[in-house]
Amino acid sequence: MELIIYQVDAFSSRPFAGNPAAVCPVEEWPADHLLQSIAAENNLSETAFIGPDDDGLMIRWFTPTAEVDLCGHATLAAASVLFSRDAVEGPVVAFASRSGTLSVVRLDDGRLEMDFPAWPAEQLEVTLGISQTLGAVPTELWHANYYMAVFADEDAVRALTPDLKRIAQLDAVGLIATAPAGQGGGDFVSRFFAPRVGVPEDPATGSAHCALAPYWARRLGKNSLYARQVSARGGELWCVVEGDRVRISGHAVEVMSGVLRF
Repeated sequence: MELIIYQVDAFSSRPFAGNPAAVCPVEEWPADHLLQSIAAENNLSETAFIGPDDDGLMIRWFTPTAEVDLCGHATLAAASVLFSRDAVEGPVVAFASRSGTLSVVRLDDGRLEMDFPAWPAEQLEVTLGISQTLGAVPTELWHANYYMAVFADEDAVRALTPDLKRIAQLDAVGLIATAPAGQGGGDFVSRFFAPRVGVPEDPATGSAHCALAPYWARRLGKNSLYARQVSARGGELWCVVEGDRVRISGHAVEVMSGVLRF
């Protein structure tokens, strides 16, 4: 059996930055164990599979070790592959997914904009355990599908060397660290750790902004936000909060294509 496979750097306008995702279009859905084996073989934070659904297209996302309910950068990558090959009509593609229908719009400036759910956050007490896990004491701690630790400034987020084994033991898929943006510009910065699903640190994380954007919109009093993920590769994301939805946009660059044989 053969599948065409693409690798796309998402949330970046240049190669070798942002978050690399594999994209595999399928005409018929392989067994789940095979999808997971392909994702493990790719060994990227996410592999997106796009295939037929009763009403059009379905998208599924796999880390090297697990299927997840939502992934932003691999959705952006999948839409980029379809748009670049004129595989969809018009400027919008919609995917059925485990998180409902997700649409991606091609903007005039070349960015792709995703319509994602906004995740309401619950504030928690900053405990000694979470501070030991992070190796630093956050000013606030929240939970919105992921844990979200807020720090005073960008330098504190950049300096974090968290205990990944302890993060993997948390009762959530991942942990976000965030702070107001510093001299690099923008509104806020973040890093994201998800060792529980085989992703020690994710370079640029769309789904994290389902929690980040509503939080910073409230705190900063503005609904349109420019965010930077300050991982080693870095990423740029633009967010617009509208009620219970977040529009998240960014660039995507295809860097590789090939044939997967098995």
